[in-house]
Amino acid sequence: MKKCVAVVGCGLWGRNIVRNFYNLNALHSVCDLDEENLKMVKELYDDVNTVKNFEDVLNNPEIEAVCIVTPSHTHFKLVKMALEKGKHVYVEKPISTSAEETLILKDIAEKKNVKLLVGHLLLYHPAVNRLKMLIAEGVLGKIKYVQSDRLNINYFKNDRSVMWDLAPHDVSMIAHVTGKAPIKVLNATGACCEFENICDITHLTIQFEDGIIGHVSDSWIHPQKRVTLLVRGEKATAILDDTIQEGKLKVFDNNKNSQKDIEVFDYLEIEPLKLECQHFLNCIQNDKTPRSDGENGYMIVKILEEAEKIMLGSRKELLDNHEFKLSRSK
Repeated sequence: MKKCVAVVGCGLWGRNIVRNFYNLNALHSVCDLDEENLKMVKELYDDVNTVKNFEDVLNNPEIEAVCIVTPSHTHFKLVKMALEKGKHVYVEKPISTSAEETLILKDIAEKKNVKLLVGHLLLYHPAVNRLKMLIAEGVLGKIKYVQSDRLNINYFKNDRSVMWDLAPHDVSMIAHVTGKAPIKVLNATGACCEFENICDITHLTIQFEDGIIGHVSDSWIHPQKRVTLLVRGEKATAILDDTIQEGKLKVFDNNKNSQKDIEVFDYLEIEPLKLECQHFLNCIQNDKTPRSDGENGYMIVKILEEAEKIMLGSRKELLDNHEFKLSRSK
């Protein structure tokens, strides 16, 4: 693979993407506004070009693909500029925080005949795809309920809420393993524990196709990390715990209460991000549609946009009722 990829944004997560594209011998440039970030890149990868100006990336004919790893509120503008220049784009999730904007980006990519991949990382996770195979083989039986908990501590709150930061992973993963699209949001609540207008813990209940109910909990305030996916079928229940090193994927027989009846399933131990980066390059080289393409990105943004409207409405009603009770008590 020739060196044709530029990574835009070299923060905590961007550094991992830089590492992977470099190891795949595809990294041409890194773009960041922070001089210290660019200095760090030069120290680690002295043959990689570094620039501060995004226009330098767009106007360089050697750069065929751009990876956007910046705060979500910047995605639409940067992705649109790159697509209009005829660049293939890999953008971290969410593709945008507006379904309407997502459709615009999807349309530009199709008209320009370039690849658009959204960083729904868990669609490339070996354990997640092993679980998808078990579901397709009928090991769990008909799926009834799915629960995804993604709880952690985060001191760098640069998104508008934890939902936009983490829930794209959960919703895209549930849709992927079940093969069922989200239909509508049944309930959405959130709490602001540190900043008044930023929800740092959210809970979503979503109806998927075929009557499957999905529950998603995301948090920036949990000091103990918890990343689990529970899939309940008529015959068995699978639990994927991504915080442990071995035996991440277990299946429990619904009709037996003995822990001895747990079956642990193996899978290839490959870094999901490496697989995602490889997939992006393969789609470019072989003219393939990315697994997490613009349509996949739109499906997720549309459901989260709906959830946010419900959540904001619920919070306003709660605050209004609180103020009303306070005024009555005076």
